[in-house]
Amino acid sequence: MMQLLVPSQNRRVRLCRHLVVVVCASLLACSENNSVPVRFADTLFLGDNIISMESDAESLTAVGIAEGEILFTGTREDAQKYNGPGTRVIELGEHALLPGFIDAHGHFTGTARFLDLANLSSPPVGTVTNIDELVNQLETYANNRSLLAGNWIMGFGYDDSMLSERRHPTREDLDRVSKSVPVAIIHVSFHFAAVNTAALEILRLDANSKNPKGGIIRREDGSNRPNGVLEETAAYAAFYPLMQTPPEMVKSALRRTASYYASFGITTAQDGATSRSDMQLLQSMAAQERFATDINLYEVVSEHLLPGDKEPNEEPDNHSGVRLAGVKLILDGSPQGRTAWLTRPYEAIESDPRTDYTAYATISEAFYKSKVAELIELGTPFLAHANGDAAIDLMLDGLEQALTPIPASDHRSVIIHAQLMRPDQIKRANALGAIPSFFSAHPYFWGDWHRLNFGSSRAENISPARWAIDEGLRFTLHNDAPMVPPDMMRLIWISVVRETRSGERLGRHQRLTVKEALQAVTLDAAYQSFEEHVKGSIRVGKQADLIVLDKNPLTVDIDEIPDIKVLETFSHGRSVYSVSDK
Repeated sequence: MMQLLVPSQNRRVRLCRHLVVVVCASLLACSENNSVPVRFADTLFLGDNIISMESDAESLTAVGIAEGEILFTGTREDAQKYNGPGTRVIELGEHALLPGFIDAHGHFTGTARFLDLANLSSPPVGTVTNIDELVNQLETYANNRSLLAGNWIMGFGYDDSMLSERRHPTREDLDRVSKSVPVAIIHVSFHFAAVNTAALEILRLDANSKNPKGGIIRREDGSNRPNGVLEETAAYAAFYPLMQTPPEMVKSALRRTASYYASFGITTAQDGATSRSDMQLLQSMAAQERFATDINLYEVVSEHLLPGDKEPNEEPDNHSGVRLAGVKLILDGSPQGRTAWLTRPYEAIESDPRTDYTAYATISEAFYKSKVAELIELGTPFLAHANGDAAIDLMLDGLEQALTPIPASDHRSVIIHAQLMRPDQIKRANALGAIPSFFSAHPYFWGDWHRLNFGSSRAENISPARWAIDEGLRFTLHNDAPMVPPDMMRLIWISVVRETRSGERLGRHQRLTVKEALQAVTLDAAYQSFEEHVKGSIRVGKQADLIVLDKNPLTVDIDEIPDIKVLETFSHGRSVYSVSDK
């Protein structure tokens, strides 16, 4: 198992030491007449639109930061004694100051690797609405890059639910792009891939190939010949060429991705399925130069890919901002791809008329339960990808069994996506101390499709955040980038209005308030990863991760929220993104 220890006595000792330092610094900050601070602020923020996410600090009109930490919070008048010769003073005016957003679940390295692939997304992320347009996009991409024979033509983001044909592209479709150069395209969910004939030959997939455990090689009608569409673990083969990208290109993409995240106000990103090689690369890069965002890494664990064999020792050094935060397990697939594992069948549709189809698990029950027991015993946090309610049942069953010997464990195990979570599962998760992280972009991007897949009743309760609020269950929200761009303001808006692409409202009773949505992507997201003592709100002693927005999301009209712009992002007190630099 990996070298990781959380949240243990060691962590609590470190946090206590941190709090002692903060208190001592506060006492030393002023002389006996409380007028002269020991150190001036590097930056002072002054204004009436400071959203601290602290319950007792909503009347703040000033915040000062120094040496990467929040030095001062209070009034504009009190701030003057922190204003020194080198202090940058930012008059906020109508602009708002908030703690930096925290990516509760996403794929940082995946986003980096997809940056330079053909964009096959449908509106509003891309322009592809049918298979002809998809083929044209791939051809244009290939022509602009002068690809040589043997190189791969790759695209990301196609969405069969948004194509007019309502199906996945097949080998025959992709053979129109090239019959000699391998073509591989990755579904927006990351749970499917489609490849052409040349790629199938390179991957050695033919009529004699068996379905891998937890995946399906789709076949042509009346034949065992692969049709080019690969589900779940079968799709992993199509990701192979991405792993062959030259290291210098990967390093450049990783740096650009951190800046990309910062442009959306994200100061802590997540890599929610990290390989051992990517983990080492990120840590070595961060040791040379800090990224624009902190990055929490969760090493992927499966029956086919295991982490290293080192026993837990000490929590990895976090001075570089790249932190090994736990592991990731994958229990099922995608609801929009109809591979989320359900207890009740999917609705029959034209492309899949089955009336008894519930999809399947992508992990064995025995492996999952044994691994969770090991993780809980070691104190290693984990994320469990579980979209369907059958997968969520398995997640909770394994957790309950693991907690029986140590019920007081502060484990904060996370149910990733939790799309079809039932009311009884909300109650059970609360009792077990599990945290759902809702993929709350779904109502907008796939809400109309979910009505067809699940029927109105289940579709209206996708991402059931209000049920969690009513039960007193702490939760987070995420975009799951690169499946959806890491646009936090749009995520907040979707969680508040639950409007679909067609303009329908999906499950009004599950809507959040703006303040509730903000908490889920700041303080509660910090809590999810055991970082609430250093991130997630504006409080003296916390890390100076802050963002300036052009408008206050608590006071604007709700429909203006997705258009709110991030003007500047501060990570560890340094400006890492500013519109003035663009």
